[in-house]
This record gives sequence, C-alpha cells and structure tokens, in this order.
Amino acid sequence: MKLRGCISKLALLAVISVGCTKTIPDSVAKPAPIPAIQTAPPTLDEMKSATYAGVGEGPGPVTLQNGRWSGPPSVADGASRPIVELAGDFRVVGDLNADGIDEAVAVLTYNSGGSGTLSYLAVVSRRDGAIRNLATTALGDRVQLRSVRIQGGKLLASGLRAGSGDALCCPGELVQWEWTLRDGTLNTPGAVRTGRLSLAVLTGSEWTLRAWNINEPAGVDPAVTLAYDAGRFTGSSGCNRYTGGVTEGTTAGELSVGLLAGTRMACQGVASSVESRFMEQLTGAKTYGFMLGRLAISYMKADGSRGTMLFDLKNPAR
Repeated sequence: MKLRGCISKLALLAVISVGCTKTIPDSVAKPAPIPAIQTAPPTLDEMKSATYAGVGEGPGPVTLQNGRWSGPPSVADGASRPIVELAGDFRVVGDLNADGIDEAVAVLTYNSGGSGTLSYLAVVSRRDGAIRNLATTALGDRVQLRSVRIQGGKLLASGLRAGSGDALCCPGELVQWEWTLRDGTLNTPGAVRTGRLSLAVLTGSEWTLRAWNINEPAGVDPAVTLAYDAGRFTGSSGCNRYTGGVTEGTTAGELSVGLLAGTRMACQGVASSVESRFMEQLTGAKTYGFMLGRLAISYMKADGSRGTMLFDLKNPAR
C-alpha cells in the first residue's frame, strides 16, 4: 500500500508539472539575442570618421574625415594649422569596463603647426548603434609605443619617451603605463620608468620585415627576419641566413651595423632581389626605435635621404 501511495503521489506531481508547463503560452518567445553588429567593436574605417574629445590644446571635440581633422590657422592668414590624425592602421580590441562588449583603442596624434607631435590613446565603443569616444588620455610629445594591449580589464602600454638629458627627437627612457576605464575616464597611477633604451631590449625576440619604408609594404614571401643577441643581428635575408655585428651609438637609438656575412645558397628571382635590398638597407642602418608596436630601423639611402624599415614582432605576448 505504501508503495502504491508513493507511486500515486509521483503520478500526481507529474500531472501538476505537465500542467504548469502548459500554462506558459506558446506565443511568449525568449528574448531575442542582440545582433552581433550592435556589440561589435568599431572598425578601423568607423574610427577614421569618429568624433574625439580631449585632444590637443583646447580645440574641443573634433570629427575626423578619412582619419584626419584640420582646424583653422592659429594666426590669421597663417600657413600652419592644428591637425589631428588617426595614427596608421593601429587598433587594439578588448573589454575594458567588464560589460561583455569589446572596446577599440586607437592612437591619435596632434600637431599645432610646430615641431612637436603629441600622442593620445583613445577608447572607442559602439553604443546604441553609434560610435562613441568613451575616453582619451595623453601620452606626451613624440612618444614611441612599443606595445599596447587590453588584458584583465586593463589597458597596458609600453614605450619610449624623452628622459632627463634626452632631446625630444631621440627619446631614451623606457616606460610602462596601466589604465582602468571608469566613468568615462582612463585612470592611471602614472608612467613607471623601467630603464634606458638599448639593443638589449630586443634580446629574445624575433621580428619579421613588414615595410621597406613607412609607406612601402614588404611582401610576405620570402620572409625576412631579424633577431638580436650579444652584439649581433641574425636572421633570414629572404634566401640565406645572415649575421653581423652591431654597436650602439652615443645617443639613445643610434646604431651602426658592421659587415654582414651569410650562407652561400644560390638565390634567384624575387628571393635574390629581396635579399640584396635588405642586406643593403640593414648595412646602412643609423637609428632604431619603435612605431605603433613595430620595430623601426632607419637607414641611409643612396641619395642621402633616410628610409625606415618596419618589423612586426613574430610572437607577441598575449
């Protein structure tokens, strides 16, 4: 009897359960997921047309057109005028305010017409279908960025700036920054000095050539690489392996490259021309630094002008 009673009770509960599920009208649908396009971080093209605040010496919010804004001359009928630009195609994506939606971070530069160029980091997000600049923070005059990333809800950056005794053209002080985004402000305890620029900062890293000059991309194949260790550059020149001594100059970022030696594998076609050009430009190297996360090595051209090779870090930290 007890068993039969238990079974009856279980049957009754099952009926009640089924009855309860039927009380929910079939017409009541689950909330529709938010379309991905509404939560996607801004694209580079969208950032090139966005409005930014907090840039420069008080021009107010500026709206870029194709990545550039130009203001009126500072002096009536003057030739120089303030300019704000989105720096290159640099863009970092990640969630900075723990809302589950990724923001995008860009670098802006501001020039008032003089020799100085101020750099800024700008956080941009998609809100209610519109592209909005959530926060902007200044980095300084002619700062060189080694890396920028979003990790653990923080915006982290490392770079070079002019230290005590450095000319603004030739920064030599290594620094790191850390920001958190709160209430439309990037908060930071300030830059932390981590040392002085030297070739030793390249030790343990391998770099891949991405541009023969700032506006002249290099091909992906054959790959040209560069690494530094114990006073020598080594890598692949597109066909052979090469090695050569390199020494620091008296000013931060100066260098000179000695005679380059390489293996003797026969090279033809594109590989041959790539190797020949790279070896010539590396031999003429005069300075090194960083540009929007890339290693920048400037070299002297045959006509006396300068070019700048750009290299991507092969295995960047995540």
